[in-house]
Amino acid sequence: VQLVESGGDPVQPGGSLRLSCAASGFTFSSYYMSWVRHIPGKGLEWVSSINSGGGNTYYADSVKGRFTISRDNAKNTLYLQMNSLKPEDTALYYCARDPTGGRGSPNEYDHWGQGTQVTVSS
Repeated sequence: VQLVESGGDPVQPGGSLRLSCAASGFTFSSYYMSWVRHIPGKGLEWVSSINSGGGNTYYADSVKGRFTISRDNAKNTLYLQMNSLKPEDTALYYCARDPTGGRGSPNEYDHWGQGTQVTVSS
């Protein structure tokens, strides 16, 4: 199993970024997938999840209305569109495979990427 994130960059407040996560080594379309971020000094924070077919999405209150999770099962790729970025969104963003079918917490996710850094600053 391999998960490779990309798309992180420095960006000004109010800006947008799209993160991607390329998956390989497993049947991507069979799994819920999630984005989790690590904020220095605060630890891990679950951001968003999507079911295997892509029809159901879930968001943390802190990003609801600004972030959109999606997936392309034909391309084995997970996305996170981030709009109206705030300095408090600065974090290392990970994609992770959720083997619990959306019922678990990040400490139950079984495979993680290496992360991509998002820095929101003027």
